[in-house]
Amino acid sequence: MHSETPYEITPATRYGDLYYRPATVRQPVILPADIPPGVDWVTLPGGVRTLAYTQPTPTPQIPVTAAQPIPAWAKTTALLAPTVGGGIAAAGIGLSYAAPGLIAMSHALWSAAALVVAAVIAVPVLLRTARRAVTGADSGGRSTTHITQNITATGLFGRANGTINHH
Repeated sequence: MHSETPYEITPATRYGDLYYRPATVRQPVILPADIPPGVDWVTLPGGVRTLAYTQPTPTPQIPVTAAQPIPAWAKTTALLAPTVGGGIAAAGIGLSYAAPGLIAMSHALWSAAALVVAAVIAVPVLLRTARRAVTGADSGGRSTTHITQNITATGLFGRANGTINHH
């Protein structure tokens, strides 16, 4: 391996001389975008700033993490996913086979509901007709009594008065 002796860089100046005036040197202007990689501004021990080659900074290494074991819940979920999907598919197939029977059952339920409504209407009519036949109200021998009631009230919270009339 080659060993280099470091040298100290010092500018030769004659600032002690009263009549010394350094010549004005016009340096080219270098923009930061024009500086090539590996070159950077450095300050020398005498305070002068200049461009110099620098050692490239090593790129930071990304730490490699050890492989983590797969959690048990993830394994269980992964194993259950095809089972749940197969169950849903089987249910869909079963419903497609059962569709005609379900349609027939819905028609039967509507028919049963219509029968219940008809019974609710027809039973009171039949009872009224049977009672008139038993009491003989349609025969001219007996008259029926009609009761009318008239109720009146004044105001929102007024006292109500009523009359009952027998005819």
